[in-house]
Amino acid sequence: MAGKAKGRQAFNLVIVAQAGRLGYEALILAASLRAHAPDQCVRFFIAEPLPGWRWPDGDPRLPPGPLRDALQEMGARFVGFESRFFGAGYPHGNKIECLSALPEGEPFLFLDTDTLVTGPLDQVAFNFARPSASVRVEDTWPEVQPYAGYTAIWKSLYDRFGLDFDATLDRAWPDDYWRRYLYFNAGWFFGACPVRFGKRFADYAVAVRNDPGDMLAAQSLNPWLDQVVLPLVIASFGGGRPGPALAGLDGDITCHWRRLPLLYARESDRVVEVLEEVTAPKDIKALLKDWEPAKKLIYQGKGRQKVRPLFDRADLPHREHVLRNTIRREGWWLV
Repeated sequence: MAGKAKGRQAFNLVIVAQAGRLGYEALILAASLRAHAPDQCVRFFIAEPLPGWRWPDGDPRLPPGPLRDALQEMGARFVGFESRFFGAGYPHGNKIECLSALPEGEPFLFLDTDTLVTGPLDQVAFNFARPSASVRVEDTWPEVQPYAGYTAIWKSLYDRFGLDFDATLDRAWPDDYWRRYLYFNAGWFFGACPVRFGKRFADYAVAVRNDPGDMLAAQSLNPWLDQVVLPLVIASFGGGRPGPALAGLDGDITCHWRRLPLLYARESDRVVEVLEEVTAPKDIKALLKDWEPAKKLIYQGKGRQKVRPLFDRADLPHREHVLRNTIRREGWWLV
């Protein structure tokens, strides 16, 4: 692996891409990465699920062609991984299984493909020995039951895998308030070894999926399984909530935008400027114009003209579904 740069430890960055929307999102991420991260510090991998019985509708990989070529020209290294446990039935599992395809023993950062790099990624002070993940998250899981609140549900999971539940609590919040418990958005996470991290992630996820247990009997695990298990994995490796050194993630260095209309609805002027700057070159534009959301929202200007004025970014709704419903009602939910 490449040596250190600017005093920071070099690491491998991995995303998952497939045919369709994720390929276009990967191109936007790659363009933003090229603008804000030096090659000698960040080595860029695009992981793809290999065809097999868990992908019954055909080869899930990004097909040969100009888009794939452009990503390789921008420094991406494609690696394939076998879908042993998840696949089309639970595509969120790709972020678990893709880790097996990375170089063992080398620090890694996973990013969801719908992420924009807006600042110097090489300047984030990662401590790869203490893994962490995104806390830009809503209280989406669990659903409190008459027989079990947050404490009982989360404690049952930590006890199941022999982990210290009490050590994960944020005691600034009251008992049975969701922020008291370790809960992450899996849009980014990192660790010291992808192979070890990925194996444990898969082991825990498969165990919970196959046998949820009494406490989880009334809980939905699709699509939340990865976010249910991720805190357990991070705690098992001695990690926890991100501290001030990681403030640039979900801050002024990365933006997990999720869907293009949401980016225009809620993100800062800086994020919009970076998006439009990195997608402006003719070679990028020629590819992204084949994707309707980019064609209309970026290149035809509808993101700025139609979506952005719908919301006051100083007083946004607390729930993402309110944003989505408003955009959909106005006819601009292009995804």
